[in-house]
Amino acid sequence: MAAQPHILVLGCNFAGLTTARYIREYAGDEVKITCMDRKPYLAFIPNIPIEVWNNNNPERSLHLPFIKFLDRDNIDFIQGEVQGIDVETKSVDFKPVERSGSATEEIDYDYLVIALGNKLAFDDIEGFGKYGHTFTDTYYGDKVRRYLHDGSYKGGPIVIGSDYFQQGKSDKLPDIPTAEAACEGPPVEISFSMAEWLQKRGLGGPENITLFTPAEVIAEDAGEQILDQLLPMFDEMGYGYQANTKGIKRLYEDGIEFEDGSSLEAEMKIIFPNWEAHDFLKKLPISDDQGFIITDLHMRNPDYPEVFAVGDAASITVPKIGSLGHMEAEVLAKVLGQEIGGYDPDEKIDPLEFELVCMGDMGDHKGFYMHTDEWWGGDTSILKMGYTPHMLKMGFKSMYYTTGGKIPSWGLPMSEFIADRTMI
Repeated sequence: MAAQPHILVLGCNFAGLTTARYIREYAGDEVKITCMDRKPYLAFIPNIPIEVWNNNNPERSLHLPFIKFLDRDNIDFIQGEVQGIDVETKSVDFKPVERSGSATEEIDYDYLVIALGNKLAFDDIEGFGKYGHTFTDTYYGDKVRRYLHDGSYKGGPIVIGSDYFQQGKSDKLPDIPTAEAACEGPPVEISFSMAEWLQKRGLGGPENITLFTPAEVIAEDAGEQILDQLLPMFDEMGYGYQANTKGIKRLYEDGIEFEDGSSLEAEMKIIFPNWEAHDFLKKLPISDDQGFIITDLHMRNPDYPEVFAVGDAASITVPKIGSLGHMEAEVLAKVLGQEIGGYDPDEKIDPLEFELVCMGDMGDHKGFYMHTDEWWGGDTSILKMGYTPHMLKMGFKSMYYTTGGKIPSWGLPMSEFIADRTMI
């Protein structure tokens, strides 16, 4: 190993940017860090719906240039797209993507952090390109904005839900629950905030919207105690609801057809797809049967200890939610800081402890807050609604933009403390 070990971080959205900057904090100047991403900005996905309802193009406010923050931490950046990973030679093939036609190059590493997120498999859904909508990036968000605000939407039925998620499996993984949808916080959030938007414009309300899920119950990772509050609320407010769809078969002009043989009439189809691993990660010796990266609870691969993964690319990140990625980033950075940097903790580094922390918009400056570990066998189960969750959601965006992804260690615990104990 080189005198100054080289840590290569693949991916620089939420998990990758935060991890890289935490590594610099815990490992100090004793390591060289390089980040690679195909774009030089972070897309702040969680706030796309808020911009859409306010008729703002999310591309204008939700692209955060991050190179200036990497520069502050002396972290190199390569704008490139990964072509392949060779864990035997400790090298990554990539193409520079600032302009088309670049030749493939190779970069070596001593430690590799895979934070590449996933492929959103819209291309597997028949009819999505012509008839579907979603909020998973700023392009699709602006497509929804234009459809709603230019008068294309005529006030008809709307369906919101998820395709079936194929979760990866491996006997080398820690014991974690199995999900049938990658993350159902967004469908729940959009159902609330969209109903408020419809009501404000005299286009209907919850009665226009039907939620659907491939699972036995929507947002299964929220746990039974929260769902016992949430599902009756949907019914009382007038939402439609359909579970056990087993996935999406196709979209067509006037509706949606499911794998269980049922269908729903819908003018507007808001879809969250299967979240797949990138093709170049599949069948690697570090990957599960679907191509997600196998790690232990310190985010380290058991067979190739120089390989780590965080965020959606990690197999144990289920559901695929940002708060888990943030906690993983800090665990990983401490491990590397102790191993090859100047970090000398007084106690053993704690492994990842699973919990769901979710703050969603409900419209009219209100929001919901979920904090639970019940799905993983814990006893925390908190659901609150009011102005405080919305303020915390907007405050997190401001903090993230100000700190460039390096949220203080007290940031998430402080949000939990406030939301758990305070509600306006």
